[in-house]
Parts: sequence; structure tokens; C-alpha cells
Amino acid sequence: MKLYFHILKAHIGPFLFAFITLMFIFLLQFLMRAIDQLVGKGLSALIIGELIVLSLSWMVVLAVPMAVLVATLMAFGKLSSQNEITAMKASGMSLYRMMSIVVIASVILTYLLVQFNNKVLPEANHRLKVLLIDIRRTKPTLTITGGLFSQDIPGYSILARKTFEQSNDLEGITIYDYTDPSTNIVITAEKGKVSFTPDYRKLIMDLFNGEIHQVDPRDMQTYRRMDYRRHRIMMDAEGFEFERSSVGQYDRSDRELSAQVMQAIVDSLEHANRLILEHASTMISVPSSSLLDPSARFTPVMIASVRQRAINSALTKARNIISQLSSQISLTEYNSRRIDEFLVEINKKYSLPAACIVFVFIGAPLGIIARRGTFGVAATFSLGFFILYWASLIGGEKLADRDIISPWLGMWMANIVLFILGIYLTLRMGRETPTINWSAFRRWVPKYLRSPEPTEPEQYERS
Repeated sequence: MKLYFHILKAHIGPFLFAFITLMFIFLLQFLMRAIDQLVGKGLSALIIGELIVLSLSWMVVLAVPMAVLVATLMAFGKLSSQNEITAMKASGMSLYRMMSIVVIASVILTYLLVQFNNKVLPEANHRLKVLLIDIRRTKPTLTITGGLFSQDIPGYSILARKTFEQSNDLEGITIYDYTDPSTNIVITAEKGKVSFTPDYRKLIMDLFNGEIHQVDPRDMQTYRRMDYRRHRIMMDAEGFEFERSSVGQYDRSDRELSAQVMQAIVDSLEHANRLILEHASTMISVPSSSLLDPSARFTPVMIASVRQRAINSALTKARNIISQLSSQISLTEYNSRRIDEFLVEINKKYSLPAACIVFVFIGAPLGIIARRGTFGVAATFSLGFFILYWASLIGGEKLADRDIISPWLGMWMANIVLFILGIYLTLRMGRETPTINWSAFRRWVPKYLRSPEPTEPEQYERS
């Protein structure tokens, strides 16, 4: 039992180190991508902290499987380099028993990650989306540059010939007021001061020693000019303060729902498609009523007229049926695309956590073969395998969304391939054959694909 705890203890340090390092890399990448949306918005540290915390949820889903692979490579590489693997085998402990405790830990980690994907991640993704929408909607703080017009306030164009960096004072002010279409107003002032109301909904401009010019644009005859020593203007300035939206205000996408909720949506969409197909079949099978009474006597002219009306009526009905069928076919295709998208996301919620188990079977034999317990070797192996895994996952998702392959295959294909490779490597290492003998595959190659054995004359000629 102590050996099991010793093996498990060798994984904890590398796992935490790799997990923290990967989270830092993902977070740095996210901040670099979102920096344009945060700069100049006047956001508080609390809002930025909430944004970072909410974004950590999707990073955890990616970082945990990668950290498992790095930890397994480092732990078994270190045990192999220090000959502890050899000592354990000499005491009668096989590689499979060494890996058993790590596999059990990865199963527990997979279960916890599945629960995280279905309970924590959807809510965090939804709150993150709402928060990002509120941040995008927030206007940058008001900036007035000397000698340039500022049009940040709707309905006003503000020019200040001189500004002061250490205060909100302005000099040489000209304001064009467009809030009233029936009147053109131009306000000038020698000096002024800018401030906001506490709720940031109003901009206050205190002006000193200036003039107000007002003219009616309809007849250009009415003109007023007023001098003042002090004048205050209240401007609507909504949007400069961060405002929160309610969590339930926006619809949830597939990445903001649990697997159970998405499965219920898939069932409802499939039921809707079945109803549409049943309705379409009844439309096609409806018999047309005859316009002629067999017991009545008609002249040839009347028969021709009735026949023409019957043809026109049949054509009209056929056009209506074709139009309805085309709209219903479009609806079923749209529902089918949505079903594929939901099924892809459902399978992804389980395939990504299952990678924790797959990477144990990949990392343990490769760590023993490498006989290196350093982070550089583990990171190199992990990066290559995870790039392959992630590329397969993205490619499978695109193919499944286009209904080229099934959603299940698209999301589990990478796990299946790597799991088979991991089982093969584990079996080879368990049989004390660390090198891979590719000749074992020759018996699976068809005879007509093998290179023919040289005959005796050919051998003689080659010699």
C-alpha cells in the first residue's frame, strides 16, 4: 500500500505545477485577446476580477487533461530514471499494478470534471457572456483633446482650445448643440469645467464668461444672442458608467447548458421533425375530389371548361403543397443542424474529461521509455500529443456540425485512437519490451501488399 501512495505522491507535485502553469498561459492569452475591450472603460478592479474568475472555468476543462499527461510523464520518468521502477518490478510488482492507482485517480478526476462541465461551466459561461456584453456596451471615458472636436456626447460637438491634464478645466470652449432640430445653438465660453453626476448619467459643464447664439434654421430670420457670466449645461451621458444586465436577460447557447438540458432539447427537436414528416406524408396522400358528377349530362364545351378548371385547381394545389413541403424541409434541416450542434456539445462534455484516463495510458509507458523526469521532456511530449488531440477534436467537431460524420464519432475519435495507442504501449512495456517491434504488424498486412521474397536467381544477381 505504501508503494501505491508513493507512486500517487510522485504525481501530485507535477500535476499542480503543470496545472498552474497551463492556467497562467491560458489566462495570459485571454487577457491579451480581451485587452482592447477593457482599456479606457473605467472598470473597477472588482469587475475585472470577476471577469478573470469566470473565464477560469473553460480553462480548467482544458488544463486538467493536459496536466494529467504532464504529471504522468514526469512521475514515471522520474521513477524510471532513479531505477525505482526496476526495484518495484524486482519485488514482484508489475507495471499494471503500478498504473492501477493512477488510473483510479484519473477515473475520480474524470467524474469530478464531468460534474464540473454540467453544473459549473454552463453557468460560468453564461455569466461571462453577459458580463462581456455589458463591458462592450460601456462607452470609453470622456476625453477632450485640445484643438479637436469631441462627439462622445450624443447631440453635442465640443471643442476646447486648451486642456489641463491635472484637472478638468478647459479654456476657449465652443459647443454646438444639435439636440433640438428646430433650433441651432452655439455656445462659447472663455473657461469651463467638466464633471459627472454621481450615477454618471449626466455630464455637467460649468461655463464662464461666454455667449449663446441661437438661430431658427427654417427662416434664418430669428436670431438671438445672450451674454452670460456663468452658465451650466446638463448633457445626457448614459453609457459611461458600467451597468449590469440581469442573468436571465439573454438566451443561452449550447455551451451555456448542461448535458441533461441539451438532451431534452434534442428530444423535442427530433419529435418536432417526426411531426413535420407525418404532416408532409398526409399532405401528399390527400385524394383530390372530382369536379364532374357521373350522373349528370354535359356538353363538350362544358366538359372542356370543367377540365381546364380542374387542371388549374390541381396546379394551384400542387404549388401550395410544394411551397409547404419546401418550408417544412428547410425547418427539418435547421432542426437537424441544431440537433448535431447539441449532440456535439453533449459528447464534448464527456470526451474531454475522459482524456484524463487516456493520457495515463499514454504518459506512463512514454515516461518509462524516456527515463527523464524533467518538465522539459514532459512538456515536449505533452505538447505534441495534445496538439494532435485538439486538432482531431476541432476537426471532428466541424465534420459533425456539417453532418459528415456522427457527433459521437467526431468527439470520441481522438480518444479512441490515443487509447488504442496507449494500450499498445502499456502492453509492450508490461512485457519488458520497451522498444516497439514494428514487424509484429506484418501478419496484419495482406499478402498482395507485401514485397515479394526474392528468388534464388535474383539473390544471386543482387550479390
